[in-house]
Amino acid sequence: MERRDKINYYLDLAEVVSHRSTCIRRHYGAVIVKNDEVISTGYVGAPRGRKNCSDIGTCIRNELNIPRGERYELCRSVHAEANAIISAARSDMIGSDMYLCGLEAVTGEYIKNSCSCSMCKRQIINAGISRVFIRDDHDNYRVIEVSEWIENDESLNGTLGY
Repeated sequence: MERRDKINYYLDLAEVVSHRSTCIRRHYGAVIVKNDEVISTGYVGAPRGRKNCSDIGTCIRNELNIPRGERYELCRSVHAEANAIISAARSDMIGSDMYLCGLEAVTGEYIKNSCSCSMCKRQIINAGISRVFIRDDHDNYRVIEVSEWIENDESLNGTLGY
């Protein structure tokens, strides 16, 4: 049996973490790694003590037909990236990598052209994370240098979505 490469190993972990998500639209998992050590994990879910969309059986963003990447202030959940960042010390995250996997909640298919939303991008930048690896399918992924999000600031031109 061939040994799994290290990047896909961490993306596999992010995929497993995504199965804890409580969003009824999309399941995301995030894993923060530094020096080959897992620092933190996070998945999509309502803040502690609040009911999850999976518990109440509805999503306001679905009801309003809001496309992905827009109007996240209406979302009940904290995103996977934010939950992973919240659970780690900034000193541990400086220079680290984040591994991100997103799956459609209903079909379980990988989310095409997945990327962090603008709010999560800002948090990733401030956390000091260097790169984000995003799973496209079981074996393929993209690598984003966080410095690109700093240089190409979509908030300056009002770009919506991903």
